[in-house]
Amino acid sequence: MPRRPTGWTLALGIALPVEAATTLALPAALAAAVDATLGHRPGPGAFVRLALVLGVAAAANATAAAAGPACSAEATAALRGRLVRHLLALGPGGRLRHGPPPGDLAARLLGSAGDAGGRLPAVLGAATALLTSAGAIVGLGLLSPWLALAFFAGVVPGVVLIRLFLREAGPVFARYQEVQADLAARLSGALTGLRSIHAAGAEQREAARVLAPLPGLSAAGHALWAAQRRTAWQATLLIAVVEVAVLATAGTLLAESTLAPGALAAAAGWAALGAGLFEQVEALVAVAHARAGQARADELLAVRPADPGRAALPVGGYGEVVLRGVVVRDGDRVLLGPLDLTIPGGRTVALVGRSGSGKSLLAALPGRLRDPDEGAVLIDGVPVDALAPSELRHAVGYAFARPALVGRTVRDALAGAGPAEAATARADGFLQRLPRGWDTPLDELRLSGGELQRLDLARLLARPARVVVLDDATSGLDLATEYQVSEALDRATLGRTRLVVAHRAGVAARADLVAWLDAGRLRALAPHTTLLADPDYRAALSDTALQTASA
Repeated sequence: MPRRPTGWTLALGIALPVEAATTLALPAALAAAVDATLGHRPGPGAFVRLALVLGVAAAANATAAAAGPACSAEATAALRGRLVRHLLALGPGGRLRHGPPPGDLAARLLGSAGDAGGRLPAVLGAATALLTSAGAIVGLGLLSPWLALAFFAGVVPGVVLIRLFLREAGPVFARYQEVQADLAARLSGALTGLRSIHAAGAEQREAARVLAPLPGLSAAGHALWAAQRRTAWQATLLIAVVEVAVLATAGTLLAESTLAPGALAAAAGWAALGAGLFEQVEALVAVAHARAGQARADELLAVRPADPGRAALPVGGYGEVVLRGVVVRDGDRVLLGPLDLTIPGGRTVALVGRSGSGKSLLAALPGRLRDPDEGAVLIDGVPVDALAPSELRHAVGYAFARPALVGRTVRDALAGAGPAEAATARADGFLQRLPRGWDTPLDELRLSGGELQRLDLARLLARPARVVVLDDATSGLDLATEYQVSEALDRATLGRTRLVVAHRAGVAARADLVAWLDAGRLRALAPHTTLLADPDYRAALSDTALQTASA
């Protein structure tokens, strides 16, 4: 959707043409003043007109100088907001899982959007320069056709020069931004795993990996600088040749008394303005930069979100979750499935398996945190992709091992949870010790992983979800606290369907059923006591517990 023009955009759109018009009128006004001074056309009117043109030109120039950056800032903010809203609309369901990594997305939001935000001022500036040069050529032609012909001798090579520069600079800018995004993605990954890097003593290797794109970045930068340098000196030489040709022609016409002295001054001014077209390397660089940034932003905007459903869940459903022929892939590799599974409504099912078996992936399916590549996921007989987004959010609630708090204060982050939910999640004690209690700003929080998990559980309990998914949501708690929280959760979510990613035998033992996953396939669905007879199950549960403890 096109952005509505703002006051700064309108000011820039008015100021630039006025500046161009007054700039074009200045040589004629100067010519009249020169002729008046030399007595050819006496009268004060010429000086008044010259002062008026100078005053309007100065005002237009000042307005354009202020409006240009403001217009760029507004456009950048609008594009970043649009990109953020679009990325959030895409959701975590897999629309971007084969797309740019997080570091690249951040580079597009920050760098590419900033470049694209300057597109309108850059294009308007370049177009104004073109119109000014065209008007100057018309002015030369009005003085004498010979002056216009002298100028046109340099126009054809100038146009060729500009086209060559744009053709060369566009791909170079795109390459530069791509390498920047690769560098940002590598750095983002390194910062995420900083503790592991230090623990393994791999700082030098990781630094080498992160900085590996630098030669490519340097090569792209040098190629751009070389194109600018080459175009700049060629344009400077061409300008000199064109101005000398026009002035020589004007001098000849003056000597033949075909031109008045003031006309010679006008010819010099218009020749400089016309030749200014070839000096617009900086403006062309800005246009190429903006086009490259807009292209990278458009790539994200071209990824369309899944069509939202409109269906609602049947009244009185118990939250039965059914997976039919579900397959989840990463490229050609199958991560989960083929999988058929029915989770009875109102029952608790623990998901057990070794690391990489697909537990968290399966847990993500009911709430569309990941969409299957094949098959269907249903809640109470309704496919989740047919549900209205608000209906799905109310139907499925999540708590995670590493939750993120969203909002300005703790109260905002808890999204409707009150003292009862906080007490159930055993979060009321440390909440009371916070500097400003529930109104403590999130950026002032210094909480442990277990405390964050308890806040996440309190937030979950505030929603009457039919399906509750606990993805390792108590892994940061000590055994005693975990037992207390689990007992309270059992009471608070009684009658709801619960999927629990289990890493401890005690969690699996409290579940009604255990879904035992092995290499992305469902190996068994049975009570924990039944599965204990299988040594492979015991080994899988033991390995999972060891991995959790080491983490």
